[in-house]
Amino acid sequence: MTTTSPAGVFDRTHRRTTVGLLMLITFIAFEAMAVGTAMPTAVAELDGLAWYGWPFSAFLVASVVGMVAGGDAGDRRGARVALPWSVAVFAAGLLTAGLAGSMAVFVAGRAVQGLGAGVMIVLLYVIAGQAYEPALRPRLFGAFSTAWVIPALVGPVVSGLVTTHASWRLVFLGLLPLIVVGALLVVPAGRSVAAPPSPAAAAPARRWWAVLTGLGIAALQYAGQRLDALGLALGVAGGAALVVGLRPLLPRGTARVRRGLPAVVASRGLLAGAFFGMDALIPLTLTSVHGYSATAAGIPLTAGAIGWAAASNLQGRFPRAPRERLLRAGFALVAVGLAGSALAALPALGGWPAYPFWAVAGLGMGLGMPSVGVLLLDQSPEHRRGADSAALQIADVTASALCVGLAGVLVAAATTGLLPLPTAVIASAAVFTAVALVGVRVAGRASAPVAGGAPAAASTLAAS
Repeated sequence: MTTTSPAGVFDRTHRRTTVGLLMLITFIAFEAMAVGTAMPTAVAELDGLAWYGWPFSAFLVASVVGMVAGGDAGDRRGARVALPWSVAVFAAGLLTAGLAGSMAVFVAGRAVQGLGAGVMIVLLYVIAGQAYEPALRPRLFGAFSTAWVIPALVGPVVSGLVTTHASWRLVFLGLLPLIVVGALLVVPAGRSVAAPPSPAAAAPARRWWAVLTGLGIAALQYAGQRLDALGLALGVAGGAALVVGLRPLLPRGTARVRRGLPAVVASRGLLAGAFFGMDALIPLTLTSVHGYSATAAGIPLTAGAIGWAAASNLQGRFPRAPRERLLRAGFALVAVGLAGSALAALPALGGWPAYPFWAVAGLGMGLGMPSVGVLLLDQSPEHRRGADSAALQIADVTASALCVGLAGVLVAAATTGLLPLPTAVIASAAVFTAVALVGVRVAGRASAPVAGGAPAAASTLAAS
């Protein structure tokens, strides 16, 4: 008697697609993590110190535009047309940045990279929704999280070694052949899934709103580095641009965390903002308050990444577990991790709380982030899956930028003597912990609105 093994994300049907998706995510993540290590050397060689922040801002603004463009393309034609172009654009950006002979060309290359990455990351969600049945999505998103987290462990180290012993240009050019391999694996999957049966009408105006949103984020980030009248003006202008630009790009009711899809998108923003705001402060706290080496200060981030990967894979083993409950548990663990890590800012404690508590925060992200992805695909209608996936990514980027910017303002105040650095860190952590606790309260709203006596998402899963 023979038995048929249950379908999985690495079975014969899905193996090539899964490997290709994971490769592309890993390379996008590696580039995001590694570029910061190579940037000082690149800027020095290109005589562009005055432009230091521009490569980061150019990538960010262009990626927001790419997310919207990718969502529109996914809804109109599916991934089969846009995915090869997005990979080609990202590769062109890598090539331009890697061969740049001036800072202006380097910044242009980073912008092209951001555009391609924004389109690509949204289309990967579209493929996930079309090529994988609902029962497989928890495991798939667990693998996605692992593919995003692993570069956080090795990216800066590899980039540093390559930059030191070879050339910073290889951080960009070295990924080109690997990107091609990933594309060859996943592009056939994009072609095999059918285009949406009812293509959405094109909305070119959305891309201009995306430009406005990206510029607003960049302005707020830059304003956070200044404590003068110009910084205040930029902050006000950036905040206004953000409010105006985001409104057409997010599901109606996102700001009010309305039940269903708006709450799913809002939850992604709350998770990302709370976690990454504190993530940026931990190494600074350990080095500046306690005198730790850069290596020792990075160990908590490694512990958080390991916790994230472990919990992501754990939740994938329970595809029928209610996603909103896992999301609530994720928010609770992030809140505990944030509050505990804040204790590392107290000089008397020596910084040790950051080590165990940031691992706890990582566990929370590993439960929460995949659950948000599953909830989005369960509730997003096929003809809007691209736009909704773009909204998810935009909420992530925006909230992360806002929280990191807030931390930057408080740290800048500490460097000018307005308050002690431990106070700035604890105040930031208190805000981020409050954000995570808001997530605990609203996570239940991420389930689909009740229709016919049962949540729609639960009915979809039960039918799988």
